[in-house]
Amino acid sequence: MSKKITIIGINYYPEDSAIGLYSTEKAEYLVSKGFDVTVITGFPYYPQWEIREDYKSKNYLVKESVNGVKIFRSKQYVPKDPTFIKRIVHLTSFTFGNFINLFRVDKPDIVISIVPFTTSALLGWLLKKRYKAKHWVHIQDFEFDAAIDSGLLKGNKKVVINLLQSIEKFVLNKADIVSTISFGMINKLKTKTKTKTYYLTNWIDVEKFSNLNLKPHHYLSSTSFKILYSGNIGAKQDWVFFIEFLNHLMNIDNIEVIVVGEGAEKENLLKKIKSYTFVKHYNLVPYDELPLLLSGADLHILFQKTDVIDTVMPSKILGMMASAKPSIITGNLKSEVATVFSDSNGGFYFDGKSMEDIINQIVLLKANKNLCLELGQNAKAYVEEKYSKNKVLSKFIREIEK
Repeated sequence: MSKKITIIGINYYPEDSAIGLYSTEKAEYLVSKGFDVTVITGFPYYPQWEIREDYKSKNYLVKESVNGVKIFRSKQYVPKDPTFIKRIVHLTSFTFGNFINLFRVDKPDIVISIVPFTTSALLGWLLKKRYKAKHWVHIQDFEFDAAIDSGLLKGNKKVVINLLQSIEKFVLNKADIVSTISFGMINKLKTKTKTKTYYLTNWIDVEKFSNLNLKPHHYLSSTSFKILYSGNIGAKQDWVFFIEFLNHLMNIDNIEVIVVGEGAEKENLLKKIKSYTFVKHYNLVPYDELPLLLSGADLHILFQKTDVIDTVMPSKILGMMASAKPSIITGNLKSEVATVFSDSNGGFYFDGKSMEDIINQIVLLKANKNLCLELGQNAKAYVEEKYSKNKVLSKFIREIEK
Protein backbone atom coordinates (compact mmCIF):
# COMPACT_ATOMS: atom_id res chain seq x y z
CA MET A 1 0.00 0.00 0.00
CA SER A 2 1.26 3.49 -0.87
CA LYS A 3 1.90 5.39 2.33
CA LYS A 4 3.12 8.92 1.52
CA ILE A 5 0.57 11.34 0.08
CA THR A 6 0.97 15.03 -0.77
CA ILE A 7 -2.18 17.12 -1.22
CA ILE A 8 -1.98 20.44 -3.09
CA GLY A 9 -4.78 23.02 -2.89
CA ILE A 10 -5.30 26.62 -1.85
CA ASN A 11 -7.98 25.94 0.80
CA TYR A 12 -7.14 24.13 4.03
CA TYR A 13 -7.44 24.30 7.83
CA PRO A 14 -8.23 26.56 9.67
CA GLU A 15 -10.74 27.29 6.91
CA ASP A 16 -13.74 25.26 8.05
CA SER A 17 -16.23 25.71 5.23
CA ALA A 18 -16.51 24.63 1.59
CA ILE A 19 -13.36 23.23 -0.06
CA GLY A 20 -11.11 23.96 2.92
CA LEU A 21 -13.28 21.77 5.14
CA TYR A 22 -13.29 18.84 2.70
CA SER A 23 -9.54 18.99 2.02
CA THR A 24 -8.86 19.05 5.76
CA GLU A 25 -11.18 16.16 6.56
CA LYS A 26 -9.76 14.16 3.65
CA ALA A 27 -6.18 14.65 4.83
CA GLU A 28 -6.97 13.86 8.46
CA TYR A 29 -8.97 10.76 7.48
CA LEU A 30 -5.99 9.48 5.50
CA VAL A 31 -3.78 10.03 8.57
CA SER A 32 -6.26 8.07 10.70
CA LYS A 33 -5.84 5.14 8.28
CA GLY A 34 -2.06 5.10 8.56
CA PHE A 35 -0.98 7.33 5.67
CA ASP A 36 1.82 9.91 5.95
CA VAL A 37 0.17 13.10 4.66
CA THR A 38 1.69 16.43 3.63
CA VAL A 39 -0.33 19.43 2.43
CA ILE A 40 0.89 22.28 0.21
CA THR A 41 -1.49 25.21 0.55
CA GLY A 42 -1.97 28.95 0.93
CA PHE A 43 -2.73 31.15 3.91
CA PRO A 44 -6.33 30.88 5.20
CA TYR A 45 -8.52 33.60 3.69
CA TYR A 46 -11.90 32.15 2.69
CA PRO A 47 -14.78 33.08 2.73
CA GLN A 48 -13.88 36.55 4.04
CA TRP A 49 -11.42 37.16 1.17
CA GLU A 50 -8.88 38.41 3.67
CA ILE A 51 -5.96 36.56 5.23
CA ARG A 52 -6.84 35.60 8.79
CA GLU A 53 -5.60 38.00 11.43
CA ASP A 54 -3.42 35.40 13.17
CA TYR A 55 -1.60 34.68 9.88
CA LYS A 56 -1.01 38.23 8.63
CA SER A 57 2.29 38.70 10.46
CA LYS A 58 3.69 35.26 9.57
CA ASN A 59 6.61 34.79 7.17
CA TYR A 60 6.10 34.25 3.45
CA LEU A 61 6.72 30.51 3.85
CA VAL A 62 5.33 28.65 6.86
CA LYS A 63 5.62 25.03 8.01
CA GLU A 64 3.07 23.63 10.46
CA SER A 65 1.82 20.31 11.83
CA VAL A 66 -1.89 19.96 12.67
CA ASN A 67 -3.62 16.70 13.67
CA GLY A 68 -0.82 14.61 12.23
CA VAL A 69 -0.70 16.45 8.87
CA LYS A 70 2.46 18.32 7.80
CA ILE A 71 1.49 21.64 6.20
CA PHE A 72 3.61 23.85 3.94
CA ARG A 73 2.13 27.28 3.22
CA SER A 74 3.01 30.16 0.93
CA LYS A 75 1.42 33.57 1.51
CA GLN A 76 -0.70 34.42 -1.53
CA TYR A 77 -2.14 37.75 -2.68
CA VAL A 78 -5.79 38.05 -1.56
CA PRO A 79 -7.93 40.80 -3.10
CA LYS A 80 -10.67 42.29 -0.96
CA ASP A 81 -12.68 42.95 -4.13
CA PRO A 82 -12.00 39.83 -6.25
CA THR A 83 -12.48 41.05 -9.83
CA PHE A 84 -11.47 38.82 -12.73
CA ILE A 85 -7.97 40.30 -13.06
CA LYS A 86 -7.38 40.27 -9.31
CA ARG A 87 -8.44 36.61 -9.17
CA ILE A 88 -5.82 35.82 -11.82
CA VAL A 89 -3.15 37.57 -9.74
CA HIS A 90 -4.46 35.64 -6.70
CA LEU A 91 -4.11 32.35 -8.61
CA THR A 92 -0.66 33.27 -9.95
CA SER A 93 0.74 34.28 -6.56
CA PHE A 94 -0.44 31.00 -5.03
CA THR A 95 1.13 29.01 -7.86
CA PHE A 96 4.55 30.66 -7.86
CA GLY A 97 4.81 30.72 -4.08
CA ASN A 98 4.02 27.04 -3.77
CA PHE A 99 6.42 26.11 -6.56
CA ILE A 100 9.04 26.72 -3.85
CA ASN A 101 7.23 24.32 -1.52
CA LEU A 102 7.56 21.51 -4.08
CA PHE A 103 11.24 21.36 -3.06
CA ARG A 104 10.50 21.31 0.67
CA VAL A 105 8.32 18.19 0.85
CA ASP A 106 9.43 14.57 1.10
CA LYS A 107 9.07 12.22 -1.85
CA PRO A 108 5.37 11.21 -2.18
CA ASP A 109 3.91 8.00 -3.57
CA ILE A 110 0.70 9.78 -4.57
CA VAL A 111 0.02 13.47 -5.25
CA ILE A 112 -3.57 14.71 -4.94
CA SER A 113 -4.28 18.10 -6.55
CA ILE A 114 -7.46 19.94 -5.60
CA VAL A 115 -9.13 22.13 -8.26
CA PRO A 116 -9.65 25.03 -8.01
CA PHE A 117 -7.00 26.03 -8.87
CA THR A 118 -6.12 24.18 -12.08
CA THR A 119 -2.56 25.34 -11.41
CA SER A 120 -2.64 23.14 -8.29
CA ALA A 121 -2.78 20.27 -10.77
CA LEU A 122 0.14 21.79 -12.69
CA LEU A 123 2.16 21.81 -9.46
CA GLY A 124 1.05 18.24 -8.84
CA TRP A 125 2.22 17.18 -12.29
CA LEU A 126 5.65 18.72 -11.61
CA LEU A 127 5.87 16.77 -8.34
CA LYS A 128 4.78 13.61 -10.16
CA LYS A 129 7.51 14.07 -12.79
CA ARG A 130 10.18 14.73 -10.18
CA TYR A 131 9.42 11.69 -8.03
CA LYS A 132 7.64 9.37 -10.52
CA ALA A 133 4.60 9.46 -8.23
CA LYS A 134 0.98 8.76 -9.13
CA HIS A 135 -1.15 11.87 -9.68
CA TRP A 136 -4.82 12.17 -8.67
CA VAL A 137 -6.63 15.38 -9.71
CA HIS A 138 -9.82 16.11 -7.76
CA ILE A 139 -12.15 18.77 -9.18
CA GLN A 140 -14.37 20.59 -6.70
CA ASP A 141 -15.29 23.31 -9.17
CA PHE A 142 -14.91 23.69 -12.94
CA GLU A 143 -13.60 27.20 -12.39
CA PHE A 144 -13.19 28.21 -16.05
CA ASP A 145 -16.51 26.77 -17.21
CA ALA A 146 -18.30 28.79 -14.55
CA ALA A 147 -16.45 31.90 -15.73
CA ILE A 148 -17.42 31.25 -19.36
CA ASP A 149 -21.07 30.53 -18.46
CA SER A 150 -21.12 33.83 -16.58
CA GLY A 151 -20.13 35.74 -19.73
CA LEU A 152 -16.44 36.39 -19.03
CA LEU A 153 -15.16 35.01 -22.35
CA LYS A 154 -14.53 38.30 -24.13
CA GLY A 155 -11.78 40.84 -24.75
CA ASN A 156 -8.47 40.29 -22.96
CA LYS A 157 -10.20 37.87 -20.61
CA LYS A 158 -10.68 35.46 -23.52
CA VAL A 159 -6.91 35.18 -23.99
CA VAL A 160 -6.38 34.42 -20.29
CA ILE A 161 -9.22 31.88 -20.13
CA ASN A 162 -7.96 30.12 -23.27
CA LEU A 163 -4.48 29.86 -21.74
CA LEU A 164 -5.86 28.45 -18.50
CA GLN A 165 -8.04 25.98 -20.39
CA SER A 166 -4.93 24.78 -22.24
CA ILE A 167 -3.26 24.15 -18.86
CA GLU A 168 -6.43 22.35 -17.71
CA LYS A 169 -6.43 20.06 -20.75
CA PHE A 170 -2.74 19.29 -20.32
CA VAL A 171 -2.88 18.39 -16.61
CA LEU A 172 -6.07 16.32 -16.94
CA ASN A 173 -4.54 14.26 -19.74
CA LYS A 174 -1.32 13.74 -17.76
CA ALA A 175 -3.08 12.65 -14.55
CA ASP A 176 -3.44 8.99 -13.55
CA ILE A 177 -7.01 9.50 -12.31
CA VAL A 178 -9.40 12.46 -12.18
CA SER A 179 -12.34 12.70 -9.78
CA THR A 180 -15.15 15.13 -9.23
CA ILE A 181 -18.15 15.57 -6.96
CA SER A 182 -21.28 14.87 -9.01
CA PHE A 183 -22.39 12.61 -11.84
CA GLY A 184 -23.17 15.62 -14.00
CA MET A 185 -19.62 16.88 -13.47
CA ILE A 186 -18.28 13.39 -14.28
CA ASN A 187 -20.09 13.61 -17.64
CA LYS A 188 -18.57 17.04 -18.27
CA LEU A 189 -15.16 15.69 -17.25
CA LYS A 190 -15.39 12.90 -19.83
CA THR A 191 -15.71 15.54 -22.57
CA LYS A 192 -12.41 17.06 -21.41
CA THR A 193 -10.13 14.02 -20.99
CA LYS A 194 -9.71 10.30 -21.65
CA THR A 195 -8.07 9.82 -18.25
CA LYS A 196 -9.82 7.41 -15.86
CA THR A 197 -12.53 9.16 -13.83
CA TYR A 198 -13.83 8.53 -10.31
CA TYR A 199 -16.92 9.79 -8.51
CA LEU A 200 -15.76 11.33 -5.20
CA THR A 201 -18.68 13.27 -3.84
CA ASN A 202 -18.58 15.73 -0.98
CA TRP A 203 -19.88 14.28 2.27
CA ILE A 204 -21.53 15.17 5.55
CA ASP A 205 -20.93 13.85 9.05
CA VAL A 206 -24.60 13.16 9.81
CA GLU A 207 -23.76 12.07 13.36
CA LYS A 208 -22.97 15.69 14.24
CA PHE A 209 -26.69 16.46 13.77
CA SER A 210 -27.72 14.00 16.47
CA ASN A 211 -28.04 14.67 20.22
CA LEU A 212 -27.97 18.43 19.76
CA ASN A 213 -28.62 20.90 22.54
CA LEU A 214 -32.39 21.41 22.73
CA LYS A 215 -31.85 25.14 23.08
CA PRO A 216 -31.69 26.70 19.56
CA HIS A 217 -28.67 28.60 18.28
CA HIS A 218 -28.85 32.22 19.42
CA TYR A 219 -29.09 33.44 15.81
CA LEU A 220 -32.41 31.56 15.56
CA SER A 221 -34.05 32.22 18.92
CA SER A 222 -37.24 33.95 17.72
CA THR A 223 -40.65 32.25 17.62
CA SER A 224 -41.25 33.31 14.01
CA PHE A 225 -41.15 30.95 11.03
CA LYS A 226 -37.40 31.08 10.39
CA ILE A 227 -36.05 30.96 6.81
CA LEU A 228 -32.27 30.50 6.73
CA TYR A 229 -29.55 31.00 4.17
CA SER A 230 -26.14 29.94 5.47
CA GLY A 231 -23.03 29.96 3.31
CA ASN A 232 -20.87 32.00 1.01
CA ILE A 233 -22.29 35.33 -0.14
CA GLY A 234 -20.79 35.19 -3.60
CA ALA A 235 -21.50 35.72 -7.27
CA LYS A 236 -22.88 32.22 -7.88
CA GLN A 237 -26.01 32.92 -5.86
CA ASP A 238 -28.88 34.96 -7.33
CA TRP A 239 -29.11 37.93 -4.96
CA VAL A 240 -31.40 39.86 -7.34
CA PHE A 241 -33.93 37.04 -6.97
CA PHE A 242 -33.37 37.05 -3.20
CA ILE A 243 -34.31 40.75 -2.91
CA GLU A 244 -37.41 40.14 -5.03
CA PHE A 245 -38.19 37.23 -2.70
CA LEU A 246 -37.99 39.56 0.32
CA ASN A 247 -40.41 41.97 -1.33
CA HIS A 248 -42.96 39.16 -1.70
CA LEU A 249 -42.54 38.11 1.93
CA MET A 250 -43.34 41.55 3.30
CA ASN A 251 -47.08 40.85 3.42
CA ILE A 252 -46.73 37.57 5.36
CA ASP A 253 -46.85 37.79 9.14
CA ASN A 254 -44.53 36.05 11.58
CA ILE A 255 -41.68 35.42 9.12
CA GLU A 256 -37.99 35.96 9.78
CA VAL A 257 -35.23 35.62 7.19
CA ILE A 258 -31.72 35.01 8.51
CA VAL A 259 -28.63 35.29 6.31
CA VAL A 260 -25.51 33.78 7.86
CA GLY A 261 -22.52 34.26 5.63
CA GLU A 262 -19.55 36.18 4.30
CA GLY A 263 -18.02 36.58 0.88
CA ALA A 264 -17.33 38.86 -2.06
CA GLU A 265 -20.94 40.12 -2.35
CA LYS A 266 -21.51 40.63 1.38
CA GLU A 267 -21.24 44.43 1.50
CA ASN A 268 -23.50 44.87 -1.54
CA LEU A 269 -26.10 42.59 0.00
CA LEU A 270 -25.99 44.30 3.41
CA LYS A 271 -26.80 47.66 1.79
CA LYS A 272 -29.82 46.17 0.02
CA ILE A 273 -31.36 44.40 3.05
CA LYS A 274 -31.03 47.29 5.50
CA SER A 275 -34.61 48.43 4.99
CA TYR A 276 -36.17 45.00 5.65
CA THR A 277 -36.97 44.75 9.35
CA PHE A 278 -37.64 41.01 9.21
CA VAL A 279 -34.19 40.21 7.76
CA LYS A 280 -31.08 39.67 9.88
CA HIS A 281 -27.46 39.07 8.92
CA TYR A 282 -24.73 37.35 10.94
CA ASN A 283 -21.21 36.28 10.07
CA LEU A 284 -20.46 32.59 9.64
CA VAL A 285 -20.41 30.40 12.73
CA PRO A 286 -17.55 28.01 13.58
CA TYR A 287 -17.95 24.58 12.00
CA ASP A 288 -18.76 22.98 15.35
CA GLU A 289 -21.80 25.27 15.70
CA LEU A 290 -23.10 24.64 12.19
CA PRO A 291 -25.30 21.58 12.95
CA LEU A 292 -27.07 23.47 15.76
CA LEU A 293 -27.54 26.51 13.51
CA LEU A 294 -28.92 24.54 10.55
CA SER A 295 -31.18 22.43 12.74
CA GLY A 296 -32.76 25.56 14.23
CA ALA A 297 -34.27 26.77 10.95
CA ASP A 298 -37.80 25.97 9.82
CA LEU A 299 -36.81 26.21 6.15
CA HIS A 300 -33.56 26.52 4.20
CA ILE A 301 -33.23 28.50 0.98
CA LEU A 302 -30.61 28.60 -1.76
CA PHE A 303 -31.19 30.72 -4.86
CA GLN A 304 -28.71 29.81 -7.59
CA LYS A 305 -28.24 31.46 -10.96
CA THR A 306 -29.84 29.38 -13.69
CA ASP A 307 -27.17 29.78 -16.39
CA VAL A 308 -24.75 27.21 -14.93
CA ILE A 309 -25.53 23.48 -15.17
CA ASP A 310 -23.53 21.06 -13.03
CA THR A 311 -20.29 23.06 -13.05
CA VAL A 312 -20.79 23.29 -9.29
CA MET A 313 -22.44 20.96 -6.77
CA PRO A 314 -23.04 23.18 -3.70
CA SER A 315 -21.74 21.41 -0.61
CA LYS A 316 -23.98 23.48 1.66
CA ILE A 317 -26.96 21.45 0.40
CA LEU A 318 -25.74 18.40 2.33
CA GLY A 319 -25.80 20.28 5.63
CA MET A 320 -29.21 21.72 4.85
CA MET A 321 -30.60 18.22 4.24
CA ALA A 322 -28.80 16.61 7.20
CA SER A 323 -30.49 19.12 9.53
CA ALA A 324 -33.81 17.32 8.92
CA LYS A 325 -35.44 20.54 7.71
CA PRO A 326 -36.96 21.14 4.26
CA SER A 327 -35.30 23.31 1.63
CA ILE A 328 -36.41 25.49 -1.26
CA ILE A 329 -33.79 25.80 -3.99
CA THR A 330 -33.76 27.55 -7.35
CA GLY A 331 -31.46 26.87 -10.27
CA ASN A 332 -31.29 25.19 -13.63
CA LEU A 333 -33.91 22.44 -13.85
CA LYS A 334 -31.40 20.19 -15.67
CA SER A 335 -28.91 20.28 -12.80
CA GLU A 336 -28.00 17.34 -10.61
CA VAL A 337 -29.27 19.19 -7.54
CA ALA A 338 -32.74 19.15 -9.10
CA THR A 339 -32.45 15.38 -9.42
CA VAL A 340 -31.33 15.06 -5.79
CA PHE A 341 -34.43 16.87 -4.56
CA SER A 342 -36.70 14.93 -6.87
CA ASP A 343 -35.26 11.63 -5.61
CA SER A 344 -35.13 12.55 -1.93
CA ASN A 345 -38.50 14.28 -1.58
CA GLY A 346 -36.71 16.46 0.96
CA GLY A 347 -37.82 19.84 -0.33
CA PHE A 348 -38.60 21.77 -3.49
CA TYR A 349 -36.55 22.77 -6.53
CA PHE A 350 -37.72 25.56 -8.85
CA ASP A 351 -36.36 27.51 -11.79
CA GLY A 352 -35.51 31.16 -11.29
CA LYS A 353 -38.92 32.38 -12.51
CA SER A 354 -41.19 30.64 -10.01
CA MET A 355 -41.62 33.33 -7.36
CA GLU A 356 -45.37 32.85 -6.96
CA ASP A 357 -44.97 29.06 -6.55
CA ILE A 358 -42.21 29.56 -3.98
CA ILE A 359 -44.26 31.99 -1.90
CA ASN A 360 -47.28 29.68 -2.02
CA GLN A 361 -45.11 26.79 -0.87
CA ILE A 362 -43.78 28.83 2.05
CA VAL A 363 -47.31 29.73 3.13
CA LEU A 364 -48.21 26.02 3.02
CA LEU A 365 -45.11 24.94 5.00
CA LYS A 366 -45.63 27.68 7.57
CA ALA A 367 -49.14 26.35 8.22
CA ASN A 368 -48.24 22.65 8.19
CA LYS A 369 -45.58 21.54 10.70
CA ASN A 370 -46.19 17.89 9.90
CA LEU A 371 -45.28 18.46 6.25
CA CYS A 372 -42.08 20.23 7.33
CA LEU A 373 -41.23 17.30 9.57
CA GLU A 374 -41.88 14.71 6.85
CA LEU A 375 -39.82 16.52 4.22
CA GLY A 376 -36.99 17.11 6.68
CA GLN A 377 -36.81 13.44 7.69
CA ASN A 378 -36.79 12.44 4.00
CA ALA A 379 -33.87 14.80 3.36
CA LYS A 380 -31.83 13.50 6.31
CA ALA A 381 -32.39 9.85 5.42
CA TYR A 382 -31.28 10.54 1.83
CA VAL A 383 -27.96 12.17 2.74
CA GLU A 384 -27.28 9.50 5.35
CA GLU A 385 -27.63 6.84 2.66
CA LYS A 386 -25.82 8.63 -0.19
CA TYR A 387 -23.38 11.13 1.36
CA SER A 388 -22.32 10.01 4.85
CA LYS A 389 -18.67 10.77 5.60
CA ASN A 390 -17.54 7.24 6.51
CA LYS A 391 -19.14 5.64 3.45
CA VAL A 392 -17.64 8.14 1.00
CA LEU A 393 -14.14 8.21 2.49
CA SER A 394 -13.95 4.43 2.98
CA LYS A 395 -14.53 3.96 -0.75
CA PHE A 396 -11.93 6.68 -1.43
CA ILE A 397 -9.34 4.81 0.67
CA ARG A 398 -10.03 1.60 -1.27
CA GLU A 399 -9.42 3.43 -4.54
CA ILE A 400 -6.19 4.96 -3.16
CA GLU A 401 -4.97 1.47 -2.18
CA LYS A 402 -5.39 0.25 -5.77
